Amino acid sequence: MSPRQPDRVFLDANVLFSAAYRPDAGLRRLWQRRRTELMTSRYALEEAMVNLPEPDQRQRLSELMDSVTLVPESTDERLPLDVDLPPKDRPILTAALRAGASHLVTGDLTHFGRYLGRSVQGTRILTPAALIGKARA
Repeated sequence: MSPRQPDRVFLDANVLFSAAYRPDAGLRRLWQRRRTELMTSRYALEEAMVNLPEPDQRQRLSELMDSVTLVPESTDERLPLDVDLPPKDRPILTAALRAGASHLVTGDLTHFGRYLGRSVQGTRILTPAALIGKARA
């Protein structure tokens, strides 16, 4: 039996934002998961950074990014035919797909809500709570 491959988890901007917003944010548990490679795109990172109002929050995000891989942006933002997202969310999903993420973790229930629990071209879309709960199962 071969060892289980690590989860390759793409973090949406709202997850990065929430993890950095407070020093005791529960989302920081994502950074403690074993057998997990965290990744995001420059697009998501910049969105999170711009929306953090305090310098100490931006510093926390910079520190969290020490263990997050920045993956290239997708040059092709065409989505699978059965996926409909607003233009601002397309770069998130396409970067996750291009990076070969096993999971896309998002708190954006408005735009990604209908895809939660679904896999899109091999990338399962989950909330942070669902992924953290998956580790306990």
